[in-house]
Amino acid sequence: MPELDSGATAWILTSAALVLLMTPGLALFYGGMTRSKSVLNMMMMSFGAIGLVSLLWVFYGYSIAFGEDIGGITGDLSAAGLRGMLESGTEGGIPDLLFAGFQLMFAVITVALISGAIADRAKFGPWLLFAGLWATLVYFPVAHWVWGGGWIMELGVLDFAGGTAVHINAGAAALALALVLGKRVGWPKDKFKPHNLPMVLLGAGLLWFGWFGFNAGSAGAANGTAAISLINTQVATAAAVLGWIVVEWLRDGKPTTLGAASGAVAGLVGITPACAFLEPLGAIALGLIAGAICALAVGMKYKLKYDDSLDVVAVHMVGGIIGSLLIGFLAIEVLAGEGNDGLLYGGGIKLLGLQAVGVIAVLVYSFVVAYIIGFAIEKTIGFRASAEAEVEGIDNAEHAESAYEFSSTSGGGGAFAAAGIASSAKPKSEPTEAVSEKVAG
Repeated sequence: MPELDSGATAWILTSAALVLLMTPGLALFYGGMTRSKSVLNMMMMSFGAIGLVSLLWVFYGYSIAFGEDIGGITGDLSAAGLRGMLESGTEGGIPDLLFAGFQLMFAVITVALISGAIADRAKFGPWLLFAGLWATLVYFPVAHWVWGGGWIMELGVLDFAGGTAVHINAGAAALALALVLGKRVGWPKDKFKPHNLPMVLLGAGLLWFGWFGFNAGSAGAANGTAAISLINTQVATAAAVLGWIVVEWLRDGKPTTLGAASGAVAGLVGITPACAFLEPLGAIALGLIAGAICALAVGMKYKLKYDDSLDVVAVHMVGGIIGSLLIGFLAIEVLAGEGNDGLLYGGGIKLLGLQAVGVIAVLVYSFVVAYIIGFAIEKTIGFRASAEAEVEGIDNAEHAESAYEFSSTSGGGGAFAAAGIASSAKPKSEPTEAVSEKVAG
């Protein structure tokens, strides 16, 4: 049995916790961007993903993603239920069970990312059904293709921490669901402004913080690869913030806090597949390009007339494509492996071609399967909430709660009202008859 590396084990334990924190961070980021009457439904989609995907990962997800390869397409079910791993050896100095736990957090957030495209109009139950089916049919197999010894990995496509498996995968599914569910009532004429920008910034900050576990943790140890991944993640994200707000400044005359937060996420997405393969100057260039192009890509939904509520397609699908393809231009052999210099470092076109194959394969597969799943759910049990629920507030319709209670009395709204519980405020005193001042006797 290989010897346990306590330093690597401590780092991956920490990284797993950081990646888990990203999903509540995403809930805040998405929640702040929605209207006040749908914020809870939006956040519940992320928390629902944590609950559901965690269990599916143990039941069979890990085994499909990282089990013994079957034809380059899927893993076998020998590790279903994580059987045989309790006393198993170590891989790279960390327990196999810890690696499974670290990868679990990736599965959770990938599913949660999709939800932003359908904010304001999706029922919660059908969302959970979609999440479970999509994770089973798309995320688990694609994770095997990219990281578990599947055909994309064997082909030589580079994806260090999830440009294809996470971001393009989720972004393509988000586009499919936006098309299936259709436009929100009033879109695009009505302005669907974020109801709480400080919440958006807090969520973006938590995502940025957790992303060091996402990228640097993917090194599998506390080593030089983790170090270059960390610095590249930071500088690419910083550059993307500037890239996005410069586009806003030039186009609209003002840089916005929403733009800064979105630019940060775009930079994090873009650097994810490339963080271990670029020098810091290349990471800065990637971040600037990702921030600027993703800012421009937001306008696609108005030209193509699809209602991606929170710009999941523009940030995650487009950002993932940019990061994955720029590896073909900016990778350096000393980090990316023999023969993997990018075009700008004297390499040939082969690496760029391989990256394009990985991008197209994941994008098409995820979009097609997500569309089929979403369409089937919509036509059977119904995926989209009613127009009345959407207008009045999907939080109350789906969860019998409201995020903000503005009445002067407590306990009179949300779940209390739905349950028929009266307000806790004391009723006004009933008028009483005057008491006689006469004393008996």
